[in-house]
Amino acid sequence: MAVKNTAMTNKSNRNARKKIPLAQRRKARQLVMQALYQWVMADAEPTKIAEQFHDQNEGKIDWEYFDEVFIEIPKCVQSLDEHLVPVLDRSPDALDPIEKSLLYLGTYELSRRVDVPYKVVINECIELAKVFGATDSHKYVNGVLDKLAVELRPAEIAKK
Repeated sequence: MAVKNTAMTNKSNRNARKKIPLAQRRKARQLVMQALYQWVMADAEPTKIAEQFHDQNEGKIDWEYFDEVFIEIPKCVQSLDEHLVPVLDRSPDALDPIEKSLLYLGTYELSRRVDVPYKVVINECIELAKVFGATDSHKYVNGVLDKLAVELRPAEIAKK
């Protein structure tokens, strides 16, 4: 009987670990955006930037999300640009570095993290743009990600 309870407890612990509080994911998204900004500006090695962020940030953060998303985005920039170019009014290279970082984050989540609802992706990027971007950059980010959501998440949008 004790073995069965232990097995159930281990299963409960695994399930509890998978459910990440929103505040931890939100903080991880902020760090991803800041790390992407650093990568865009300095063209530094993503693994070195990730190490720096791990060393300099404490508290409850969804590090699993940070490590996956931040390390993967630089690897798939060409694919992300292919999604972005048709909905942008300028080339990705002409974007403000904060906007570019947020659009890469949003495009990555819309195209590769279907576990995150498209409305959450858009809202989180808008909120980050309001804090870190220029005066009206949140409107630009919203417009671009809205267009991308229609293209990348048509089934999800059709359900609303």
